[in-house]
Amino acid sequence: MFVHILFIFCVVIIILLASNYRKRKNAICKSKKKLDGRTAIVTGGTSGIGLKVAIDFANRGARVIVACPFTDEGTEAEKLIIEKTGNSNVVYKYLDLSSLKSVREFANDILKNENRLDILMNNAGVGIPGDFLTKDGMHFIMQVNYYGHFLLTILLLPLLIKTGKPSDKSRIVNTTSITRHISSLDVVNYDKIGYWFRIRIYANSKMSFVLFSRELTKRIANYNVVVNNADPGFVATRIYNSCNVIIGFVVGFLIRILFHLFFKNPFEGAQTAIHIALDEDAGLVSGQIFENCEMVSEKPCKKQSSELDESAAKLWKRSIDLVQFNDEELQFLIK
Repeated sequence: MFVHILFIFCVVIIILLASNYRKRKNAICKSKKKLDGRTAIVTGGTSGIGLKVAIDFANRGARVIVACPFTDEGTEAEKLIIEKTGNSNVVYKYLDLSSLKSVREFANDILKNENRLDILMNNAGVGIPGDFLTKDGMHFIMQVNYYGHFLLTILLLPLLIKTGKPSDKSRIVNTTSITRHISSLDVVNYDKIGYWFRIRIYANSKMSFVLFSRELTKRIANYNVVVNNADPGFVATRIYNSCNVIIGFVVGFLIRILFHLFFKNPFEGAQTAIHIALDEDAGLVSGQIFENCEMVSEKPCKKQSSELDESAAKLWKRSIDLVQFNDEELQFLIK
């Protein structure tokens, strides 16, 4: 009962903050950049923010690959994007981020069949559906939201490196969250079961992107590739359906109604990620966080930069071990 009351209290606080956030002008990406001849991958590009990003890229002329683990949803999204944009160069590919095998199969398919990759949009994610391990031995929320994307990004780096030019760098966009401010830097315990409140697990997974981006920036400094983080703000998407698991359907339904009243819609939530992928100035920085289409402080959770760098190095090593990379796959990265 205490946990339920605490959760509802936290939700009320979040809604009040969101209401204040929404009163501010929601930034819209102003870039007019065309993407003809370019290729973009959008994980989770079949619904919510990801779908809006995919539609935007397709409207600009890009070849867009949307990826998700739900075949029916994927084929419907492919059809919808083509109908809305008139761009037939849109394709759905199966990707289950909770499976290392699936991520490797997806990456191998891309490397074999695509001759370039200009934008990798690491957008897919889950909310707080459960506290359990995957078959690969990682926490489900952590693997879907972070470890799966970590593996995918490193595997696709050779193609991103091949594509990037000094005047037009390839871009990796990681979707973080405002919840990173309540995350822990205790990365060694990120995958423990029964150790964290579920919202903190989610926050840790989103903080992981920030740490990953800092460390990856150092290791790809010699290449024409940049990696930055998009904080979309409070956005009403179906990711909040997992509230039902904790507090029941009726209360969860009422909370989702409030979310839709006060939070950004998916189109508004997609704008910062689109800005990072397209804006000229955003292509000149790496390892940074953007909110409302603007770069924000380097200290995403009021921690010192030295703390973040130390945790980023630890998370990098742990991630390498967990996703089972070999030396050959990492040979092009600065150690």
